[in-house]
Order: sequence, then structure tokens, then C-alpha cells
Amino acid sequence: MKQNIGRAPSRREALGGMAAVALVAATGRAGAQDYPSRTLKMIVPYPAGGITDVLPRVLQEQLTRKWGQPIVVENKPGVAGNLGAEQTFNSAPDGYTMMVTAPSPLTVNQSLYTKLAFEPAEFVPVSILATIPTGLFVNPNKIPATTTAEFIAYAKANPGKVTAATQGNGSTSHLTSEWFQMAAGVKFVQVPYRGSAPALQGLVAGDVDLLFDNLGVSLNLAKEGKLRLIAVGTDKRMAALPNVPTLSETLPDFVSSTWVGVFLPPKTPQAIAGKLSGDFAEALRRPEIAQKFREYACEPVGNTPAETRTFVNAEAARWKKVIQTAGIKLQ
Repeated sequence: MKQNIGRAPSRREALGGMAAVALVAATGRAGAQDYPSRTLKMIVPYPAGGITDVLPRVLQEQLTRKWGQPIVVENKPGVAGNLGAEQTFNSAPDGYTMMVTAPSPLTVNQSLYTKLAFEPAEFVPVSILATIPTGLFVNPNKIPATTTAEFIAYAKANPGKVTAATQGNGSTSHLTSEWFQMAAGVKFVQVPYRGSAPALQGLVAGDVDLLFDNLGVSLNLAKEGKLRLIAVGTDKRMAALPNVPTLSETLPDFVSSTWVGVFLPPKTPQAIAGKLSGDFAEALRRPEIAQKFREYACEPVGNTPAETRTFVNAEAARWKKVIQTAGIKLQ
């Protein structure tokens, strides 16, 4: 029997293959031109009320007008964002289902979980909507400290008694808390919640002592006196909060922030990702939307799909190093 391994394709086969590629490309372009023509869904893999849920709702009205179609924001919390990510991963790659998420499902969970029901690298990136600094918040009725140094001294004087809420295992707040304990030489009792909103509720109620949280919703609670913001995780003091010191002023090189981005199911045409990216960027340039983002201490971004992929890859490498250095493991 003759072997065909290594046989060069015939001219007819080559032309047929080129035609197939051209047909797929043309179909993708046609789909993008007609898109969107029906209701779109934004899956948020966290509970309602947190900043990852708030930002797409800020954009909802503007994008509904732009696209001429309704937008449904669906919360699918659970397992550090994994449930919502899995639902998005298995959705049709037609641009009508997208995930609006914080970092965990795409940059952290692959370093913490032995197995995921989705492949983070296969999501099609659209845009980073915003970056958000992390802050160290405490319940003022439970923690007397007003500075990072005072807080560290208090934690050292009360080993095993200070409770730290997190947004869930593998969340930015969890990793930042673990990193802080290693850097400061203290030990907290970790109390995982299913997202930022319930963690904040627990902190305000006094069920826990502290929370490393993004400055979105939590900053307003601090301004109302319900929480105390001790320090921020930026590399230098924020222009909007000049009197709030950075964590790195006490713990050198301690910088922590989070972000919210938009991603599509695997194999979604790049033409659709590009259109969405442009539309998100246009919305974020509107003064009223940018102002609303900044009221939640979120810096609007609106980058390209290629820039988003590069950013996410760098974030995954950064947090993998933190996880390995701190020896963080899921309990």
C-alpha cells in the first residue's frame, strides 16, 4: 500500500483549502456587519453589588443605544468566578454572550486549582474596562489602628485573632491578604465570602475585622465613616486621595490592584471582538461615563483585544509568582 505521508497537495486541493479559508473569513465579516441583531448577555461571575457588577451596568444604557439591542447583565457567582467563566466558555461563539470579570478566572485560578472546566487562554479578549487600586479597609469599631504600622503592631499583638474577609478563594483580596501576612510577618484568620458585596456587608456588620478590597464601592463606605481606609495598594499616592498613604510606604514594593475586563467564548470571530472593543472604548471616552467610573475610583481603560491579551498574560505571570512565593494553597 502506498503511503501518502508528506505528499504535496494537488492544485485543486490547495485552491479548495484557500476557498474554505476565504469563506470562513467572509462569513465572519458578514456576521460582524450585521452584529448585533438581538439581545446580548453580559455574564458577571460575581454577586450583584460589587464593582465587577456595577461597571457593566454603568455602560448598559449607552451601549443599548449604540447597538439598538437590549443588554442583560446576568450574575453567575461561585468558585472564585469559575462558574460564570465555565458558562461563558461553553456559550456559542457568536458575540451574544460575553463575560465581564475581575482577574481570578483568567489570571489566578489556573495557579490554584488542579483542574478547571475551561481553558483561560482560549477566551477571546475584548477590552480592559478599568483598573482599580486595592485598599486596606478595617472596621473602625473593631480595629483601633489608623496607619499600616499601627495595624501591623496590632495584628502581631493579637496572633490568630484578627479576621480577614476575602472576596473568595483565589480572589485578588485573598492573594493580597496572604501576601500582606508574609510581608508583614502577621497571621490572619481568613474568612472567604462569595464576592466583594457580601464581604463588605460582613465587614460593616463587624463579623470580620478587615478586607483588602478594590476602591470601588468600599471607598464610599469609608467616606461615610462605616469603614476606615488605612492605605492603598498603588505605587504612589493617588491624586484623588493625597492624604491616604500607600502600603508600599511601610512595606516596600507592595503594590496591588485589580481590573475588570470583557472576554468572549473561544473561537468568537476577531471581527466581532474588534467591533466590541471599539464600542467599549468609545463609551469609556464619554465624559459622563468616565466621571462615573472615577467616582468608584476606577480608571477607565478601553484597550484593544491584542493589548488586553498582553495585559492578562502579564497579570497571570505576576500573580503566579506571588502564589508560589507566598506558598498560597486553597484550604
